[in-house]
Amino acid sequence: MRRSIWLEHWQDEGESAYLYEVLAEKAPTAREAELYRQLAAAEREHQALFAELLRQEGIALPPFRPRLRARLLAYLARRGYIGWVSQLRLQEEAREVRTYLSRPPEGEEVQAVTRRVMRDEAEHVAVLAGLLGFGEEPWHRVASGGLLRNVVYGFNDGLTANFGLVAGVLGAQVPGQIVLLSGLAGLLADALSMGASAYLAAKSEQEVYEHELRLEAEELRLMPEAERRELELLYQAKGMDPEAAQEAARRVMADPQAALAEKARQELGLAGKQASPLREGMLTGSATALGALIPVLPFFFGHGPVQIWSAFAVSMISHFLVGALRSFFTGRDPWRSGLDMFLVGLGVAAVGYLVGDRLVGWLF
Repeated sequence: MRRSIWLEHWQDEGESAYLYEVLAEKAPTAREAELYRQLAAAEREHQALFAELLRQEGIALPPFRPRLRARLLAYLARRGYIGWVSQLRLQEEAREVRTYLSRPPEGEEVQAVTRRVMRDEAEHVAVLAGLLGFGEEPWHRVASGGLLRNVVYGFNDGLTANFGLVAGVLGAQVPGQIVLLSGLAGLLADALSMGASAYLAAKSEQEVYEHELRLEAEELRLMPEAERRELELLYQAKGMDPEAAQEAARRVMADPQAALAEKARQELGLAGKQASPLREGMLTGSATALGALIPVLPFFFGHGPVQIWSAFAVSMISHFLVGALRSFFTGRDPWRSGLDMFLVGLGVAAVGYLVGDRLVGWLF
């Protein structure tokens, strides 16, 4: 098994070197070309390290030949898509760092090789990130949520889903008590569903955060010098002069717990982001229930044309308002976003009413 993994690494490192050499040929500046050549040289060294491990196992290596995907990427780089190919290389380097960090312990010699390769790959990520204008370590996959965002989307879901349900029941021409009962049943189902989904999402995010912290702790243990250099760069990016940044990073790295907390805050943005899953679930479920209540509310006061048109009017206005509020998260124009949601609500009501009307004819 490990032989096949080493052979795969040997192939990957060779293809990385091949692509960096192509990128060096097409780089727009001499500085970028030199950086790509340095990356290519490092990848050739990595390939040689895995080749030696394979030879010690008695495996005769075939002549190196890039696979189809690498040749296609090289073709694209030669045609001017340097930035796109470099972004793909950044993602692949990050994936390789993550693979090495997750690798179970092996023999001492193999660990020495993989640790060296991992440290180099982490530096490659930093170089590529600098070339592309990125700042964070891409092997971390921290998703950012937002309680207010969940509440707004929960309200929107409850409003739209229950509006369609009420419209469908109205299309079926049933007694007013059935309309009210159906709306309340829809309200309860929507609220429980969205609340449970928000709880599970927050729980999963919490677990991701904990995993990322463990990953960062492992990085600090295996490559403290690289992590110290990254911390220096982060401080410099925030305006500190190099000497002050170096001293600050040295002081932080002296305490492993402080270093982990600082790296988590500076690189991953984990500080203050772990909302309670139960709280998120309850607030999202409550917001969904509130949204679902809007098309039902007029039917608490009777069942007739006044209540029907009131439910329609208040639901359509609410669709517009919640659409405008969503623009704070999407960045769109509030009027356009509100109009989109207004049209969605209108479409949902029309479809629901027609389905209810037709089902009555087909079933009864």
